[in-house]
Amino acid sequence: MDNPVTHRELEAFRQLMESENDRLKEENDRQNHRIGILEDSIREISNLAASTEKLAANMENMLKVQEQQSKRLEQIESRDGEKWRKAMAYIGTAILGAILAIVFAKIGL
Repeated sequence: MDNPVTHRELEAFRQLMESENDRLKEENDRQNHRIGILEDSIREISNLAASTEKLAANMENMLKVQEQQSKRLEQIESRDGEKWRKAMAYIGTAILGAILAIVFAKIGL
């Protein structure tokens, strides 16, 4: 009914199990190495995402500052134009007044 296991069969089974354990250990080591690489990659991607977020915030702030500077520049440019127009108006008024004064003097008023 029962066949007894011989010492040779038992030894062969033991060697088979040891070789299987060695293969599993090598497979585990290989997978652990790959998991380590993936963890490093995820860490780098997280750092990159954080840096990108900071960069976006800085660019947004730079845009606001640039818009403010643009408004200030427009005000400065228009102020100089207004001064020039006022000066030309005063000069024109003075010339017109001088011409009218000469004309009225000739007429005798």
